[in-house]
Amino acid sequence: MPSIGWSARWVVSAVLATTAVGTARAAEPVEAVSRRRGTPVFVEDVNRTARELTIRLSGPDAVSPPRLQLKSTLDGLDVPVSPSEFRTAWHYPPVLQGLTGNCWAYGSTSYLESEIHRLSGHQIKLSEMHTVYWEYVEKARRFVRERGKSAVPRGSEANATLRIWKEYGVVPADAYTGLPAGRDFHADRKMYDAIVARLNAAAGRGDWNEEKIIAAVRSILDKHMGRPPERIKVNGESMTPREYLDRVVRLNLDDYVCVQSFMQHPWYSWCKFDVPDNWWHSREYYNVPLTDFVRLVREATAAGHTVCINIDDGEPGWLPSQDVAFIPSFDIPPEAIDDDARQLRFTNGSTTDDHVVHLVGYGAGSGRDFDELERWYLIKDSGTYCRNGRHGGYMFYHEDYIRLKTLCLMLHRGVVEKALGRSLAPPASPR
Repeated sequence: MPSIGWSARWVVSAVLATTAVGTARAAEPVEAVSRRRGTPVFVEDVNRTARELTIRLSGPDAVSPPRLQLKSTLDGLDVPVSPSEFRTAWHYPPVLQGLTGNCWAYGSTSYLESEIHRLSGHQIKLSEMHTVYWEYVEKARRFVRERGKSAVPRGSEANATLRIWKEYGVVPADAYTGLPAGRDFHADRKMYDAIVARLNAAAGRGDWNEEKIIAAVRSILDKHMGRPPERIKVNGESMTPREYLDRVVRLNLDDYVCVQSFMQHPWYSWCKFDVPDNWWHSREYYNVPLTDFVRLVREATAAGHTVCINIDDGEPGWLPSQDVAFIPSFDIPPEAIDDDARQLRFTNGSTTDDHVVHLVGYGAGSGRDFDELERWYLIKDSGTYCRNGRHGGYMFYHEDYIRLKTLCLMLHRGVVEKALGRSLAPPASPR
């Protein structure tokens, strides 16, 4: 593993200091923070799990060579050792999303499974891919209705699951796997490319026959995922996916809200989540200052809830092979993380909407008290990167990472209203 030597680190420190103060004093390194965490190193970015799945799917020639990336060491950090150190709420173990862009469905479904258990005590494993199937149908439908002006990304957002369930219902995991015969992991690139090609061909011809195009897209989905069931049997009783939602799952989906914290929108108002994967331009996001944003996470976990979160996973301190995510002090000192710092990174594109995960517990490193400085959260992750660590899909996020690099939360309305001390009126414009 190649690393930056002391002289190179000295230069990095000097350049950062020069940039920060706008002077030419690059000759002396400075200690800019009260306690330093992490040292920059260059490492080869090797996702072993994704590499193995790619070889199984397409052969060794399909594997991209590793890239050299700037990452951080764990110097100065007291890291939890095991998920057993955390106070956790009930959840299913991590489920691998394979080679797909479906983290949004996995993270949100896991969260809602935990909510079912919290509210009823029932353990129900649900199908993520049933939701994914119908989300692609809705992407195609909007593309047609918007005459090609609606985006068709590979990903989506956590609250898409709420929208799809309301329209199409949900089914148990064993009723619809979304896996083609003979495959034991998901891969969606060929399917996605075929859908985009079909939609672009229709747009090129000016063919906006919705029924015909939806049928064509569904034929692609059926080929790669299988057709979802119209009816399922539960304890000998036949029901539709929508009936299963109402009679078995029994969640009030209107009880779940998304919260963000960005300065381009007024505080304490419903607004749009300004990212590409919000392809239907949902304005069902409640905007709060950072202090409230963090309070929501703390109070939710303290009350035994879990939280579904959107995160940026392209950071030097996001280290899935070591099961850790934190903010190194060479990025920004912890005491400087505020609304302005968050907004700068979102506006300049260094914070991006990369991944959806499920926050399932909280704790502190090395058995210490859960104090203000060393708060850690246990994260359940469906991605391939997190299978390269020691804990099979679990990671430990320092609260600084939540503060700076979490874009939005999905959680129960009751937690939000209690923490903020105010009732949330429904959004004026749902979409």
